[in-house]
Amino acid sequence: MARQAARRSRSPRDVPLYEMVDSIVRKRLVENVYPPGAMLPSEMQLAKELGVSQGTVRRALDGLVAEGLVVRRQGLGTFVSEMEDRRSLFLFFNMVAHDGRQEMPAARLIEAVDGQATDIEARKLAITVGSPVRRLTRLRLFRERPTIVERLVVSEAVLPGLARHAPPPDHLFRYYETEYRVTVVEADESLRAASVTEEEADLLDMPVGAPLLEIDRVAYAMNRRPVEWRVSLCDTSGHDYRIDRG
Repeated sequence: MARQAARRSRSPRDVPLYEMVDSIVRKRLVENVYPPGAMLPSEMQLAKELGVSQGTVRRALDGLVAEGLVVRRQGLGTFVSEMEDRRSLFLFFNMVAHDGRQEMPAARLIEAVDGQATDIEARKLAITVGSPVRRLTRLRLFRERPTIVERLVVSEAVLPGLARHAPPPDHLFRYYETEYRVTVVEADESLRAASVTEEEADLLDMPVGAPLLEIDRVAYAMNRRPVEWRVSLCDTSGHDYRIDRG
């Protein structure tokens, strides 16, 4: 983000050519000119189209590969990343069992309702107060044991009709990509200690007041457009929240 801010502060003549190529390709990714899974034009084709050297195009694409936005496949070409390409399906899921196993928990839809954005929902999703939203509550189960209560809100303008006709699959971000062509590429999270309320006690089969981990997360698409606000209440008696850095 800092690099993009610096780019905006300079005149066009000061911007390196590879950054101009980077900006053009990013814009096409955001606008779905190159949708998830699509093959990009070759470096030679892009160089000819944009009037730059093939080396300049390669340097721009190197940065996009490093970010996981595109992926090179030996002997085939460069492709727009799909969710399964983005290092793993667990890129945005950090709960790991005490025995070290990482798995995607099953999801049970508890509720899905329409509503109008409250002040905090509007702020989180960058929409106006009163805009149409969908609110979902899901229960996540590890090895059939209730472990996480998720409450999430999405804008109807971004993900219209989510879970209106059928429960969505366990992996929502992959579903957003395949069904809505909305690809989550980053997220902001905050964590804090919480405790079980009467509502969560029934869902998680835990006593009221028992400790939980609360994860408050906003997920974003490539243009930094909020896609989803999710608050997860996690029973960590059998799991850790783990982040691999570097």
